[in-house]
Amino acid sequence: MVEVTITVNGTPYTRKIHPLMRLLDFLRDELKLKGTKEGCGEGECGACTVIMDGKTINSCLVLAASCDGKEITTIEGVGVDELHPIQEAFLEVGAVQCGYCIPGMVLSAKALLDSNLDATETEIKEAISGNLCRCTGYQKIVEGVKLAQAKMKESRGEICDSGRG
Repeated sequence: MVEVTITVNGTPYTRKIHPLMRLLDFLRDELKLKGTKEGCGEGECGACTVIMDGKTINSCLVLAASCDGKEITTIEGVGVDELHPIQEAFLEVGAVQCGYCIPGMVLSAKALLDSNLDATETEIKEAISGNLCRCTGYQKIVEGVKLAQAKMKESRGEICDSGRG
């Protein structure tokens, strides 16, 4: 067993864990945060996407022990008091169906827009390319990210179009 302290959604958690425990299992089993999903267990589907220190990672491929001292954001840490603009936009454009992939999509979009609010459509598509969706197709998701981008710019006081094309 190894002791780790991992900050998740702003709260530090110290636990003794098996050295081979995946971050995905730490989040779901130790912290009972079920928004992060396991789809493939091979880093191909993006259902397990979380943000670690500002960058998206596949939590099924990362050992929790390697996250000691790191900051993790899961879907439970987004839109806590009210919906985040990305969540609002996804609902507005109908980019949500079964919901299985949506936490990873939202986190991928958030990481992108937090680092580059002027992302192009190509950059948006690249940012979500690690997230598979079998229900909506990707056009509604791209539209949702573009609308969120416009909402976030507007809240910063920037003038822009609606993000819809």
